[in-house]
Amino acid sequence: MIDFIQLQGIIKEHLEQDRAIRTVDAVGPTLEAAVNEAAALLDTHVKWLEYEIIERGFGGFLGAGQKDWLIRAYERTRVSKTKLEEQMLADEAASDVPIIEDKDGQAFAQRWRDGIYLKVTPPSGNGRKAHKALAMQALNHKDAANIDSDIVDNLLHEAGSIYVKVADFEHRFENDSMASVEVADGEMKVYMTVTPPGEGGCDIKMEEYQSLLKQHRVYHGVKEDYLQEIADSPVYREKLEVAEGIRPINGKDAYIDYKFETDQTKIRLREGTNGRVNFKELNIIQNVVQNQILAVKMPPEDGIDGKTVTGKILPAKSGSDIPLPLGTNVRVGDDGESIVAEINGQVIMAGGHVNVEPVLTVEGDVNLKTGNIIFLGTVVINGNVEDGFSVKAAGNIEVKGTVAKAELDAEGDIIIYQGVNGKGGGKIRAGRSIWSRFIENANVESGNMVVVSDGIINSQIDAIKSIICQGKRASIMGGRLRAGEEINAKVLGNPTSGTETICEVGFDPQSKIELERLTEIKTAAETELEDIRLDLQTLINTKKQRKSLPEDKEIYMQELMDRRQILTEDLKKANSGIQKIQEFMNDINVRGKVSASTKVYPGVKIMIRDVREDVRTDYKAVTFILENGLVRVTKYEEPDELAKKGLDGYNSN
Repeated sequence: MIDFIQLQGIIKEHLEQDRAIRTVDAVGPTLEAAVNEAAALLDTHVKWLEYEIIERGFGGFLGAGQKDWLIRAYERTRVSKTKLEEQMLADEAASDVPIIEDKDGQAFAQRWRDGIYLKVTPPSGNGRKAHKALAMQALNHKDAANIDSDIVDNLLHEAGSIYVKVADFEHRFENDSMASVEVADGEMKVYMTVTPPGEGGCDIKMEEYQSLLKQHRVYHGVKEDYLQEIADSPVYREKLEVAEGIRPINGKDAYIDYKFETDQTKIRLREGTNGRVNFKELNIIQNVVQNQILAVKMPPEDGIDGKTVTGKILPAKSGSDIPLPLGTNVRVGDDGESIVAEINGQVIMAGGHVNVEPVLTVEGDVNLKTGNIIFLGTVVINGNVEDGFSVKAAGNIEVKGTVAKAELDAEGDIIIYQGVNGKGGGKIRAGRSIWSRFIENANVESGNMVVVSDGIINSQIDAIKSIICQGKRASIMGGRLRAGEEINAKVLGNPTSGTETICEVGFDPQSKIELERLTEIKTAAETELEDIRLDLQTLINTKKQRKSLPEDKEIYMQELMDRRQILTEDLKKANSGIQKIQEFMNDINVRGKVSASTKVYPGVKIMIRDVREDVRTDYKAVTFILENGLVRVTKYEEPDELAKKGLDGYNSN
């Protein structure tokens, strides 16, 4: 906003500009020459001049009686945008106040049949009011005589934009200004050409221009403001466009607004919180869920009819409709204009149609080219899964090659045709079963079975139901294997390896893992609580002896007591969780058995429920069971038929 001090500054600046105005007298054989001479004397452009005529010139007759024009001119004050004015403009824009164009008031004179008329328009913005010299100049151009000065003064004062008679003249009909009208471009354009009036001739009124257009049946698209400008300041002998028809606007065709990336070749990299881009996360797969809107058809629009200057209607074309590009596993939404997914899966464009594929097929390896894969369906990989990459699926995962130190996570089954070499890392987890040729140095977790045909080496395997290793080289050597019901292989252990082979059955592996975690929390809490108890006892004894403690010791003692309270709560929760898991595991009615169809080597550790047995001698074709609280050795028992089918008998459906 502008305060009073700033306003004073603006007024002062304008006063200084007014004082700086200087005038010059200039002469010339014509008015134009005199004006140009004044501009040169004032070192400015003609457009910035204001002038009044002191003596009117005369061209003479055959060179005799010639008289020069004499004018008095001065430079119009230019409106310079100071910083303050720029701030004013900014304030106006901020308050949504439209900026008014700076325009000086004007004076127009016209010769009509009954006299000479004058019109004065008001200024706008910071424009200046029309002065008398400007009005007299306009009247002199019309050869006005016997001018009523009082009426002129009144018009300048009121600036009402209305023509008022101020003088008389001798009218000569034959010299009146004339106008012609041309309707062109299929009645879409109207041009007008005006000839100047001769000596004593009249100008054309605005109403006469309008009447002329109507005579040519021009009723629409007339540029009234421009026509008024022509009436006030005619432009002679030029073709002027005074009316224009409205051309029809055809309606837009219907189109599909896709809610997914239709260009399958685009890679959408994401920047991590550390500002780096993980090139394994290429986000190539676009997962969708059931009932998700995939695309919406935007309906065609009606056209807007046009109109010629004579009033003829020009009909517009309405936009064309298109069908919804429905593919497989999609349907039309309830609104009739959208495409909705019928299943979870990958949305793709194929053959110009929207499809949701329940199976994602990777033709090669999972590597930097594909990035990590997350898919709401089944993933089939025709190659390998390389180190450091992950594949996560809501359905199954099938890998035709090998899996390295990678992560596989499926809600269904995982099938690995060439096996796993986890190199001591990675993670394979399935909501149902895991089928593989071999598993080596890997961590595996299954919601049902783990079935391996060639062997398990130095791996951590957890299965809710069973771990089955059946085949020509079906040995379990090293690692820790836990299953709810059964572990079955041709060979358990290795006579030449010092690596432990631990087989645990008869309990829920996940509950066992949680029990171990809670037990670790309990042990750590009890150890830390004992340390805190000793430290607090020392501080309390010191305080009793000295009656007080230094400030830092008091703070430390309070911190120990706060920590003791937190640990006590953690220990309480851990004990409660341990009790619940133990009760659950005691209620499990699972027989539990560990079997080897060919041989069990010494050093294998068998644990059924909570009873442990270390194998100290060779056994052939045996099954270990729990009987009367002891681990007993019985005749070998075959696994069930489904597990015996192995990898080759697996059916992904």
